[in-house]
Amino acid sequence: MHKNTDNKILGSKLDAVSKSLKKSIKNLDSYTHVRGESLYVDDVNIRQGTFHAVVFDSPKAHGKIKSIDYSKAEALQGVERIFTYKDVPGENEIGGIIPDEPLFAEHEVHFWGMPIALIVAESEFIARKARDLISIDIEELPVITTAKEAKAKGSFINAPRSFSLGDTEKAFADCDYIFEGETFSNGQEHLYIEAQGAYAEPLENGNIKITSSTQGPTAVQKTVAQVLGVAMHKIEVDVTRLGGGFGGKEDQATPWAVMAALATFHLNQSVKLILNRHDDLRMTGKRHPYESTYKIGLTKDLKILAYQSEFLQNSGAAADLSPAIAERTLFHATNSYYVPNVTTKVLSCKTNLPPNTAFRGFGGPQGMFVIESAIAKAAHEIGVSPRAIQEANLLDENDTFSYGQIAKKVEAKNTWHSAKQLFNIEAMEQEVSEFNKNNTAFKKGLSFMPITFGISFTNTPMNHARALVHIYLDGSIGVSTAAVEMGQGVNTKMMQIVADVFSVSIEHIKIETTNTTRVANTSPSAASSTADLNGKATLMACTALLERLKSVASQDLNVSENSITLNKEFVYVNGKKSELSWTSLISSAMLKRVALTENAHYATPEIHFDKTKEKGHPFAYHVYGTAITTATIDCTRGTYEFDAVKIVHDYGKSMSEGIDLGQVEGALIQGIGWMTMEEIAYNKDGRLLSNALSTYKVPDIFSVPKTVEVIPVETEGNDMAILKSKAVGEPPLMYGIGAYFALQNAIKAFNPNYDLKFHAPMTPEKVLMGLYKK
Repeated sequence: MHKNTDNKILGSKLDAVSKSLKKSIKNLDSYTHVRGESLYVDDVNIRQGTFHAVVFDSPKAHGKIKSIDYSKAEALQGVERIFTYKDVPGENEIGGIIPDEPLFAEHEVHFWGMPIALIVAESEFIARKARDLISIDIEELPVITTAKEAKAKGSFINAPRSFSLGDTEKAFADCDYIFEGETFSNGQEHLYIEAQGAYAEPLENGNIKITSSTQGPTAVQKTVAQVLGVAMHKIEVDVTRLGGGFGGKEDQATPWAVMAALATFHLNQSVKLILNRHDDLRMTGKRHPYESTYKIGLTKDLKILAYQSEFLQNSGAAADLSPAIAERTLFHATNSYYVPNVTTKVLSCKTNLPPNTAFRGFGGPQGMFVIESAIAKAAHEIGVSPRAIQEANLLDENDTFSYGQIAKKVEAKNTWHSAKQLFNIEAMEQEVSEFNKNNTAFKKGLSFMPITFGISFTNTPMNHARALVHIYLDGSIGVSTAAVEMGQGVNTKMMQIVADVFSVSIEHIKIETTNTTRVANTSPSAASSTADLNGKATLMACTALLERLKSVASQDLNVSENSITLNKEFVYVNGKKSELSWTSLISSAMLKRVALTENAHYATPEIHFDKTKEKGHPFAYHVYGTAITTATIDCTRGTYEFDAVKIVHDYGKSMSEGIDLGQVEGALIQGIGWMTMEEIAYNKDGRLLSNALSTYKVPDIFSVPKTVEVIPVETEGNDMAILKSKAVGEPPLMYGIGAYFALQNAIKAFNPNYDLKFHAPMTPEKVLMGLYKK
């Protein structure tokens, strides 16, 4: 089983290991983070003579390049060279899913901030000074900034996608209530602490090593090779960790690494390219804004009988990951509800904005917001609580999703009813009601937000990973995987797996950097699947090594292999400690010439999806949960605060409760920010207006809820998750959607004539207008 691809082998042994895992381990990166010792791209010790690069980008959103004058910039002392598309030896193309995005603009520009050239100089200061000396003449062309405008003009990235279940048209005829409406959810800036960047250095024989701030090392390696016209083995990509990613570095970290490598390729010298915050904000894509319409039909007992929606995705000027994100919107269009008749359609609209990209939730939140809006609208018109409609339609075991997968091990009702009971919903609602009766200047609102989120890359071939594990002569252990640490604690979880398989101290284990020469052909760290995929591969590699070591111990102790266990760095026989220590066992294995290296491969079993039929089983499992949000509005100012968010969450059997709780809390706040304050703004010319933290507001310590309470739901977990510990990166972000509806309910308490609007984010300005709109 040296390179085992059969996921069923060792199943019982892996289960045995999983039962021994502890839950108390903390995020081991925290120590170096708070001491300022953690290393990022900008911390790399650069070679003597390293050049620094700055990108010259388009000052217009759409137009034909008539002329560019680089002469003054090139004449500036300290400028080494300026690179354009003419200097690309291979393909001037970085598009991943669709080849529609040039590295450098050639004859036209398609968004404000589109890279045109790379200025390489002795210092970043000189390069920036040179950028100001470049003059460009652009013949401006019409600019499209919204998805609706793009649809009207027939401007699309690719063909539309649609999922269906049952017969919606026939079902609407049987509905007692039918409501239609439209929604808008804005984009969201990733605002990772570490901006985009890369450092490229020449090696011998024309090889190049790139230290990149990327979630997808293989994507960088492949694209660099394509642009340079060389084989992939000539390019080494190394990632220590990221200072945050949130999806913004899955695809959009690539161009900066490619540019640095291009300069190194020509100059045979190291080149460093780190975007400053303003350049990063201007040149990179965001979460996709969506303009959507819906039609929902219900019976008198509040069952949703039919649901239709059309999602207009603002993709920006190139595809990037938009087609995959659009697909996930369809997968999550009905959130936690069973609807027997569904028709959903998504159009990826091409506009003159920077190509929008992955962001935590990957299109799922945009889809969920629409159905929650439809339910809120229906409840308002019928005169019932939204909670009554939500509760009447929650998913149950063996229900069918619109994409054909049968729901299994469903926890939707479990989390919902647990939240009602644990948090005493009757008392909470009574408190809100009493407060609103006794106050005129302030009003409270309460909302429920259930979530159901599928875990796996929706592109089935991406669901695989490898791990390389070395046990060294002294018993210490080195582990390489494709997992990129970006604050989610995946390094700690990998170490935890290794420590518990071998029953050794965590101090014996080192997680190596993510490097394409050690673990190749990898999927990005994304889709909340990083711990599952890489953890399963690591577990398989360690378990294979453990079996070899048991064989060695059985020979040394002259006992049966089945009687041997490892415990606290000693070999135990039938539960009793022997004299054979961990280090002695490793020494013995070396003398017997037993391999102490294992390379394991894991591919998620069972999943599949047929895009020609839009049916299949795309997810390994789903994560469930329910959040109850309460908010208080100052009805004079339109300002608000969140009193509490109380959550029952489906962790499965968490292998690291502290890390997982941190992920839930962080995702929740990010979701609240998207829904309430983070407002991306472009003018009609396609220029970013929210280009600084003075004009783009994100939650700070004063914005977070006064109370955040998270209780794990009692569940058996899921075997498809690593050690039954479910993915936790993306699902909790959707709890933040509840903040929008809590605010809306508070507005309704003040202004009974409020006409429900579903236009996120719900900023204080929108709250104020809602409070006093007649």
